Amino acid sequence: MFESIINLFFPKVCSGCSSFLLSNENVICTVCRHDIPLTNHHLNPENDAFKKFYGRIPVLHTSALFYFHKKGIVQELIHNLKYKGHEEIGTVLGEWYSEDLKNIELLQSVDEIIPVPLHRKKLKERGYNQVTAFGTALSSSLNIDYNDSLLIRNVYSKTQSKKTLLGRTEGIETIFDVSFTEKNHNKHFLLIDDVITTGATLEACSRALLKIPGAKISIICMAMAQS
Repeated sequence: MFESIINLFFPKVCSGCSSFLLSNENVICTVCRHDIPLTNHHLNPENDAFKKFYGRIPVLHTSALFYFHKKGIVQELIHNLKYKGHEEIGTVLGEWYSEDLKNIELLQSVDEIIPVPLHRKKLKERGYNQVTAFGTALSSSLNIDYNDSLLIRNVYSKTQSKKTLLGRTEGIETIFDVSFTEKNHNKHFLLIDDVITTGATLEACSRALLKIPGAKISIICMAMAQS
């Protein structure tokens, strides 16, 4: 009853289109769920996300849940998650994608889920890492440990979305490092992020993780930019 009163004065709206949510809808309305451009990467091991890293880094699997288009539903979702404090979006997307990921044989050997980290200054400014809720939802659904202390961001930098392609790749190799012990050797790490754009950040993170003897890398993201 109390919840009904709260909803009367502060109705819940869809994080994709801002329309009022029905009582059986959660975070994302049914219309947006239907209209969101799914990649179906999980059905094709040689998908376009996987091919993005050909000749760059050795990855066992790469995929994203959605395609990201400017001014589209996915951009609105990511914006609300990243800048408006709506971490529940990450939880919903993690639960959504885990149902597809459960059927991927290559991911059965994953030992730990590793988020792309924020610099401590950026983390303090924003208050949270936008991929944490996504990662912990995957962790819970897939029964895989979540480790946000292994990969470290050494350099504070401006928001990637405001940089040119050159600016995104320049010097990025030195931004990330790992803090590991022998217990981390020979593990399969699932690296996660919000959006695959150029792939430069994920490549740099992967190279840092590959400093660990015997490390294997797979990559999962919420979305992938598509022109």
